[in-house]
Amino acid sequence: MVNYMLMITAELENLTNLQPQGGSDDPNYTYYFKMKCGNCGEVTQKETCVSLNETVPLPFNKVTTNLVQKCKFCGREGTVTMISGKGRPLTQEISQAGKYAPLMLFECRGYEPVDFSFGNGWKVQSLEGTAFDGIDLSGGEFVEYDEKGECPVMISNLRATFDVVK
Repeated sequence: MVNYMLMITAELENLTNLQPQGGSDDPNYTYYFKMKCGNCGEVTQKETCVSLNETVPLPFNKVTTNLVQKCKFCGREGTVTMISGKGRPLTQEISQAGKYAPLMLFECRGYEPVDFSFGNGWKVQSLEGTAFDGIDLSGGEFVEYDEKGECPVMISNLRATFDVVK
């Protein structure tokens, strides 16, 4: 079992607190990424999706997980369990420092998450306090105008990594 922290960063222009619509632990936010088999190294062709509100029971056990998936190449089964309470929003300070903010922790058995895809369902706040909700980041950026702050706002250069944590 290995824990992977999804870390995100972006260039935030006149914005702060980038996070899923319901916060870092939004039970309805769906995370999309590809999976790399820990046995044969095969990477899934399609993205896998997991969310906190979808769980499946593990066979021979009384616990649940968020995903059970079998490798199409070697047939080995693996699981992904999401661990809430470890993420926080990407602030302008973190962004300007060129650092990454932790978003969600994934406990993986038999698989390694790779290639996170930013999708729909994000929110961000302007430095003047204007809320922008329901943002779709699948196109790689967000551009708008903040009437209250009388300035353009933008999210660009989105990047994500999965870091191994102890």
